[in-house]
Order: sequence, then structure tokens, then C-alpha cells
Amino acid sequence: MKKRSISFLLFFLITGLSVLAQNSPKGTADISLEYYLPDTYTYNENVPTPKEVLGFEVGEWNVDYEQLIRYFEKLAASSDRVSFEVFGHSYEKRPQVMLTITSPDNLKNLDNIKAGRKKLRDPNVNLDYGAMPLVLAAGYSVHGNEASGINSSLLAAYHFAAANEIADDLNNIVILIDPALNPDGYSRYSTWVNSHRSYNLNGDPNNRELGEAWPGGRGNHYWFDLNRDWLLVQHPESQNRVAKFQEWLPNIYLDYHEMGSNSTFFFPPGIPSRDHPLIPKRTVALTEKMAAFHAKAMEEIGSLYYAKESFDEYYFGYGSTYPDIQGSIGILFEQASSRGHLQESNYGPLTFAFTIRNQFRTSISSFAFAKEMRSEINKSMHDFYKEAFQMASADTDKAIVFGSMADGARSFHLADMIRQHAVDVFSLNEDITVNGVPFEKGKSYIVPLNQPQYRLIKSLFEVRNEFQDSLFYDVSAWTMPMSFDLDFMALSSRILNLANVSLLDADFSLNSGKVLGEKEAYAFGFGWEGYYAPKAAYQLMKKGYLVRVTNEPIVLPDKTDLKRGSILVSMPREEKKELNLLEDLEKIAKETGLEIHAINTGYTGGINLGSPQIDVLKKPEVALLVGTGVVSLEAGEIWHLLDQRMDMPITLLPVEKVNSADLSKYNVIVMPNGPYSTFGKEEGEKIKTWTSAGGTLIARGNALTWLNGQELVKFEFKKDEKEDEKKEVHAYADFPKNTGARLTSGTIFHAKLDNSHPIGYGFTKDSIHTFRNSNLFLETAKNPYSNPLIYTNQPLASGYVHSENLEKIKNTAVIQVKKLGSGRVIGLVDNPNFRAVWFGTNKLFLNSVFFGQIIKAGTAD
Repeated sequence: MKKRSISFLLFFLITGLSVLAQNSPKGTADISLEYYLPDTYTYNENVPTPKEVLGFEVGEWNVDYEQLIRYFEKLAASSDRVSFEVFGHSYEKRPQVMLTITSPDNLKNLDNIKAGRKKLRDPNVNLDYGAMPLVLAAGYSVHGNEASGINSSLLAAYHFAAANEIADDLNNIVILIDPALNPDGYSRYSTWVNSHRSYNLNGDPNNRELGEAWPGGRGNHYWFDLNRDWLLVQHPESQNRVAKFQEWLPNIYLDYHEMGSNSTFFFPPGIPSRDHPLIPKRTVALTEKMAAFHAKAMEEIGSLYYAKESFDEYYFGYGSTYPDIQGSIGILFEQASSRGHLQESNYGPLTFAFTIRNQFRTSISSFAFAKEMRSEINKSMHDFYKEAFQMASADTDKAIVFGSMADGARSFHLADMIRQHAVDVFSLNEDITVNGVPFEKGKSYIVPLNQPQYRLIKSLFEVRNEFQDSLFYDVSAWTMPMSFDLDFMALSSRILNLANVSLLDADFSLNSGKVLGEKEAYAFGFGWEGYYAPKAAYQLMKKGYLVRVTNEPIVLPDKTDLKRGSILVSMPREEKKELNLLEDLEKIAKETGLEIHAINTGYTGGINLGSPQIDVLKKPEVALLVGTGVVSLEAGEIWHLLDQRMDMPITLLPVEKVNSADLSKYNVIVMPNGPYSTFGKEEGEKIKTWTSAGGTLIARGNALTWLNGQELVKFEFKKDEKEDEKKEVHAYADFPKNTGARLTSGTIFHAKLDNSHPIGYGFTKDSIHTFRNSNLFLETAKNPYSNPLIYTNQPLASGYVHSENLEKIKNTAVIQVKKLGSGRVIGLVDNPNFRAVWFGTNKLFLNSVFFGQIIKAGTAD
């Protein structure tokens, strides 16, 4: 023991400076498996190393995703500890894979182990925590360009499959390795860095290898940040992964990330004041105990680290916080990124191999913690669910009902989202009224609180405006019925005891719509209230039918009221023998859930079907600006909405092609949020000419300030108070806290909607919730008709906002319409498509796309 200590001391004295400089061996030729592996283990020679399968050492190149899968398959074939499975596919049809590593006996008994784990959610069973296997799950690189994670998964898989010394420990531990949480993004990134890698590495930050082309590999196929989607489950990668999580209920979930190159290594706990109140203190205490294991592992290899000074455990959509609301322990690892194979940093040259080794060693330290604390960790999870039922029993609310009388699709999608988290959701079998608010069967759902996922349910529906801290790493509110624009109510009575509800099953799907009335009709019509009404209208225009929108209500002979914004469909004037209107309508109704009404006369109540108050719609031909200067997250949200949900083909128009493109092909151009740093006067003039000729230009966020700078139109924003006018004195150390507290990082507000305006068509109420994550405050326009959506005088609905910003936001505009020649510019301050989960405000954006063309000139500023 003494000899080992002296040897280690000498080694540290000789190499310490280079280690602390975050430098692995000097070149790729010096990288070896021994660099990564602790010298306290021996390995089964029958299990192949990564290099034996890949042909290169880990860290020499970014492993290709297909190469990784091939190695995992070889591991499963060579080791009786390992099983390999494909549990889903990404948008780009890449397989999502998982390795299960445990003892051979456990591998033969996985179904029984899973069944036993379900008992952890039963408060009434007695469990022998010491006899129950612990499940340690690890998910790598949800951000595809944070590559140290996925590459370290090769080493973790090899170590746990081949290390001889852990054979007995695997009798009590099941390891789940998901090597790539974002296969599409990672494939985009690895192709970039490998194709730009020199054999003589150059760490110059200006090197092309280290600067991915837009949009980079962080997001998935549609450029979404999947690390925000665990709770929202709007993408197949997340849906498949959450299903696997609920199948296994892991005790510990490891979430591997990267941060800026001029950093060290972070592991939790995060900032204590930013833990969500629904996370038990016991979970935080276990995280603290685990930190000691990580600290030891980092110190053994001389790597710098820190904890408690960054990040938080607040929003439950992260891979490291979603487990915390499930009784698991979520662990975030953040490694300084080399963003390639070598990069200069403040700490010295930062090699890819160094970043991989740090990530790998925390896999081993996590295993050591799980081994030592297994009984306590199992008990902690069981206690979590025991407490859930106790909390539900003490709660005066017993269930939550939500729904929409006007649109069953939005309530369906929220119910479907909740159900994916192992929550029992029930549909109404009869209409009910709660405190004067009606909830209709088929369009409303009930979630009882007395179930294992009590805490998660509360987080989805709670309205929280008081906080221990005023800084947030991400959003401060995610009240789901508000984002879906649904009525919701807490129920104090045990309404579920009545025989008027049905538990949703695995085959739960959107209710089919239908065509009502006589099939041989003069025309057909449907309301715009349904979420998928734009999809239906587009498909009908695409086929060549005459599609019109009514700007005044129409009353049908059967007393059906078609409100403003309703769609009228009839055969085109020119005969098209290939068209079958009834057949197409029945198919569309079935797919969209819409009720489509047959209209047997044009002499309708309100206005007649030939009224000048009914506008013919042109099929939207949409160009979405993408590329440098555009926020890829927002561009992706729009692309996803139109492509995936509305079945609309759109052009992803690169900003560098605007000058050379024939813009007359489009009647709608969308400018997502962004500084448009590569745009100048020429682009401004071209967009101005196009809009003036009758186009609809939709601009969001900072795109509005670019339009101001080009003097296309003028949006008036509230100016920040100058610092010298505040006459306040602050300590230097308080700068981050005071400036951060003034950020609006993600808050829900009340707004007043003019639903007689085309932007407001399809909304049945004049109040709506909007989501804001900026401090852009738009003054209302002088023309009172050009402000269809305005914040109320008491705007805060849910979440945190600084008192100064709360005053600024009152009665300002959310959406504003400007006139430019014969065209319209529709300015959106807030993002109506945030993270694909704001179903309630998607319609504001879609109305801009479909109805911008009919907004009257005199109503635009």
C-alpha cells in the first residue's frame, strides 16, 4: 500500500501539470485503452475491445453511429452478461438501441426483475430492499454534438461486460446503456468533425472542424432540443425512451452532457435554492452522497471539477430531472467540450480523449455508489411512492378534469402525453359541469391524484408564482392545460366512484370525425375551432377544390352555427372529373376528427353562401428562412408543425439563397427568431418588394428588430431604463444574480384576443395564455385594429417574472399586423410554437399562414 502511494505521488508530480491542463496523451498515436481503464481491473480476453471491432482506439475518431451499433452487437454476442435490443427508431429511421448488462442469471430473469420493480410503486407491499437488484441506467449525448458522452459509452459497455472483478456485483445490479439519446443529431455532428479532421490535429478554435455548419448536431432531425422533451414527449426518440424508462423504473439515471471548452467538469448537486419543491429532500441527500464518489474518481486522475454552483433541478423535462419526479436519482454530468478532436482552452490543449475519460470514470464511480448504497436507494424509491399516496390522501383535490367543448384534438393530445408517463387517465362517458364550466364526453378527461405518479401530476397542472430563487436554467412554468388552451378544474369530490368514466388503454386514439347531413349537398362546411382544421383546409386546396373562409357567422338550416373563420368547400368552377368531394371529405374527417356539415342551400342564416363577406383562400406556399442568423430551435418548431402535424410541404429557404431565389413562388415567408446577421440591405429590399406585391411576411422575436433596421416597417418597442437613471448601487458580486433575475426565461401570461380578427379565428373565447421567454416589449400600434392579441393589465398566469418586467409587459402587444404595399407583415413577439407543446397557440401562427392574405388593408397599421 505504501509503495502504491509513493508511486502515485511521483506520477502526479511528474504529470500533474499536464493533467490539470486538461491534456490527454500528446497525439492520437499515444491514446491507448490503458489511458482510460483503471489499473485495478482485469478484463475477459474473450470480450472484444472497441479497437478490435472498430479498427481505431476510442477518442481517435468520433465513432460512427453504425459502428457503435456493430460494436454493441459484438459485445452481446461475446458476453453472457450482455443483451442487445432495438427499442425504437428516430425520425431518420435510425435504430434506438440499448444494452442490458448484468449477471447471466439475471439476464435469464429480466421479466421477473421488471415485475418486482413495479412493486416499488405499491405502498402496501413489504419488500426486501437488500435482495432486490438495483437498476443503473445511463443515457449519453442527448445533444448530438456533445460527443464525449456517446464515445465514452463504448468504454462503459466494454468495462461492465468484461471486467472480471465486478462479476459478483452484477448479481445485484442491472445496467442499462442507451448510447445515443439523439442518433440523428449525433450522426450529423460526427460526419462533420470526422470529415474535417486532419491527421495532424490543430486545436485552433477557428479551425473548421470545431465550428459546425448551421444547424449543428445539437438537435434532432427537426432541430429540437430533446433534453427538454422528456416530460413533453412530442418526438419519437423521447416517446420510445420514456416507455423504456417506465418499463424498468431505474433507481439511478446518468445523463451525459458537455459545456463550454473553458470549463472543467460538473456533477450534482446543483444550486440548492433551485431544486423543485416536489423533489424529496432525501433524493437531494443521496445525490450529495453520490458526489463524494465522483469527486474521488476525478481526483484519482487529476481532473478538476465542481458542484453546487451551476444548473438546477427544477424543470422536469430534462434527462437529469425527469427521474427525480419518478423516485429515481437523476445525475447530470457536464464535461468541458473539445468540440472536435483537439481544442485550445484556458486550461491548455483539450483533447477528445481527455473528455471521454472523465465521462467514463463517472460511469465507474456511479456503479461504486450503486453497489454500496443499493439497499438504501431501493428503499428511497419505495418511500417516494408511499409518500405519494400519503400526499394524495391529504390533498383536498382528488382529481383534475380538463377538456375543450370546441376541440377534442387538443384534449386528446394532452391526455395522450400524460398517459405516456404511467399515469391513469380516464375519459368521460357523460357530460358534466363543474363550477359552471361544462366538460363534454369524448372531449374531456379526468386524472385522479390518488396514484403513484401524484407528484408528476401535480407538476403538470400546478400554477406556481412564488419561488425560492429568481434564477432559472430553463422555464419556470409548464402548466399544461394552459399550453393546450384547455379548461381545467380540480375536483374535491370522488367523481371517479361514479360509473361515468373509462380508463384509457394502449389503443387510445383521436376520435374520428364524420360528414353530417345529406351526402348530395350544395356545399360543405366545417368550423376552424378544431386543431386539425388547417390540415383539412390545406389538403382540400391541394386537391383543387374551391375553399373559402367566412368572415361573418353562418347559420345552417339545422341551426348549426358556423362561426367566423369557418371553411366552406365546394367543387371548382372548372370541371375536374377525377375529384370526388364526398369521398375526400369523409377521409379528411376521419383523419382530423372534424365534423363536416353538408349544406343543401346557399340561402343560409346570417350571411348567404355567395356573400362578399366570404373570401376565397389561396393555397399557402410557404418558405421558411433557415441558416446562419436564424435560431434553429424555432425554425425547427415551425418545420415540425407544418410538416408533421399539418401535412404541408414547405421550402426550407437558406438565407444565403434569398437574393438569388425567385420569391414569387411563395405567398408566405416566415422569419423565425434570430439576428439575421448575414442579411443586409439587398435582402431587405428584395423582401420589401415581395411583401409589397401582396405576400404575407411572418416575423418572430428579433426578426422584428431586423425589419426595423431595414426600415421595411416600424415596430415600436419599450426601451430599457438606462443604468445611470436607476441610481442604484450594487455589489460587484451581485451582478450575475441581479441581471439573471431580470431575464424572463419561460413564463405563462394572460392575453386578450380579438377573435373577430382573422388571427383570432377558431378561438371561442377572448382570453388565451401565451408563453414568453424574452424581454421584448412591443408597444401597441396606433391603429386599434392591428393589435389582435394584447397582454392584460394583470398578465402573470404561471411562473416567475421580475417586478420591473411585469410592469413593462402590461397592455403591450403580443401580435401586431403592419401594412406594406399590398402585403402584410405579421409580427409575433412570443413564440406560439414553443417546443411543439403549445397546441393552444399553434393556431395563432397557422392563422397567420392561412389568413394573412385576407386581413383588410385598413386594419393594418
